[in-house]
Amino acid sequence: MKYLRWVMLLLMVLGLMASFWFSQGWLQLCAGLAVFLFGMQCLEEGLRQLAGSKLEQILGHSTATPFKGLLFGVGGTLLLQSSTLVSLLTIAFISTGLIQLAGGIAILFGANLGATSGIWLLALAGQNLSLSPLALPLLVFGVLAGFFGSRSKSAGRIVLGVAFIFLGIDQIKEGFSSFGDGLDMTGYQEGGLRGALLFTAIGMAITVVLQSSHATLMLTLAALAGGQLELGQSLAIAIGSNVGSSVTTGFVGSLGGNRSGQRLALAHVLFNLVTGVLAFVLLQPLTWLVLKLAGLLGLSDNSLIQLAMFHTLFNAMGVLLFWPLQGRLAQQLIRWLPERSEPQVLITELAMPAAISEPERTRARYLNERALDSVESASVAVVQELGHLGRLSLEVICHALFLPVDQLAQARADERLLQARPGPGGFDADHLYQCHIKGVYADLLSFMGRMELPMDEAHQQFWVGCQLAALQLVDAVKDAKHLQKNLGHYLEASPSAVREAYVELRRHLLFSLHEVRELARADLPEEAWRSRLQWLDGQAAGFDAQFRQRLFADVRNGRLDGLQTSSLMNDLGYVSRIFQSLRNVLMLGDEQALFRELRRLGEDGERLIQLA
Repeated sequence: MKYLRWVMLLLMVLGLMASFWFSQGWLQLCAGLAVFLFGMQCLEEGLRQLAGSKLEQILGHSTATPFKGLLFGVGGTLLLQSSTLVSLLTIAFISTGLIQLAGGIAILFGANLGATSGIWLLALAGQNLSLSPLALPLLVFGVLAGFFGSRSKSAGRIVLGVAFIFLGIDQIKEGFSSFGDGLDMTGYQEGGLRGALLFTAIGMAITVVLQSSHATLMLTLAALAGGQLELGQSLAIAIGSNVGSSVTTGFVGSLGGNRSGQRLALAHVLFNLVTGVLAFVLLQPLTWLVLKLAGLLGLSDNSLIQLAMFHTLFNAMGVLLFWPLQGRLAQQLIRWLPERSEPQVLITELAMPAAISEPERTRARYLNERALDSVESASVAVVQELGHLGRLSLEVICHALFLPVDQLAQARADERLLQARPGPGGFDADHLYQCHIKGVYADLLSFMGRMELPMDEAHQQFWVGCQLAALQLVDAVKDAKHLQKNLGHYLEASPSAVREAYVELRRHLLFSLHEVRELARADLPEEAWRSRLQWLDGQAAGFDAQFRQRLFADVRNGRLDGLQTSSLMNDLGYVSRIFQSLRNVLMLGDEQALFRELRRLGEDGERLIQLA
């Protein structure tokens, strides 16, 4: 499959090279489109880097009310010139909890309205106005800005993006002028429903390929101005471009594991699909209305303005249709896509055929590729995923003790369970590590390694703290793997001094896990929280000292031999390191304000590994 993709890519490159050789106009058209899309990328990166860590505050203020969310969507699309990009960013924000579903829906409405801004600008400028003279000084200033610090460089990136967009627009217009005869669609006389469907499909396909409804509409304007398209054909393409912009959003949203992002992606698909179908059904009345308004304004001969007017009209119609239904739509989306209940993972594993050597690994739940588009969004995603890894780690350690997970929540352990032998078909800690820890840890490291945005000092410290916290959780699970070997062996033995000592280790570690879990979830004042942690440190140190004293007393009394004592001393070290690792995670969360969310480790209803 990998080689097939490379072959397809090579064939496409060779095909383009051959087409460029035979047609200079086609080359000019493709080059203009490439420059235009590159300008959009520069604009996006510059704005994203310039916003930096203030993005969360901007979002908070901008989505406080539905109307503010609408304005944010309009403004964001006006700046980025891509409603698809704004939609994908909004999915990332809602997936990481920066905004709520209702606020995200309002932003989507605004993004669709904002998508009409670019087409109005181009239509008002007209086909005869060249933007290249404006682009040349912008190129100079954009490059110069890159020599005066990171923020200036980000601002320069924005200026360069605008300049490339202007250059791309002129190049596309010139390309259509020289290549226009070969693309003349005005002779296509397929009328009625079939013709409208064809050009709607063309607009949808171009938008899916270019990943930008703005680029599709820009091409449509150039073709309309050059006489290669009729007005009716361009109106159908505009409808298709709107529907096509939701395809990418829906696809990316469906890939993410986060339900909130999937709900918003579905909302975008529903809005654009319903609006597109409605505009298609009302194509004739809307066309009549546009021509009537253009006539009243003295613009009967300006097909560019008429296209812009139509695009705005049917998007505004969609917003008016959906605006009163926002709350009901959000409730319905939650009903259609409820939060996933975690499967009974270990039942599946126990039934897995022995021939399958490679386990199916648990993957990250909260890491979304689009979250890397902002520092705040990525930070929230990492904290949520660390909570996920933390809950998994506690449960795996509990299973390494051959105890049911519900014992983590018990203030007083069940003595019968502590004294019991491991049951048949017990949980192997190494298998649990491979299945439930390794994949999530790998996803976390990969996600954090792909962060390329500049970060202030606080976020840099937070990032290092996240890496250390993940490492501490993994180390705790690895120590539990080593502990389980001797623990299982001696718990299976008949009553003896060494078995009593291992039961005591089991009791102490379960107590420590319970206390760490409770402290992570506790909403206490800072002083009381630290005092509780110090008490827990004292309990751990006291147990270590008393356990060692008792071991050597049992050696003197002949109850333990040297081999048994060395095993118990080693395993006491594992128990101590498990506690210290989990304690260090708590301290990392306490020392950094950005890390406080880690104290939610172990929320109710979040059991990820269940007993059969």
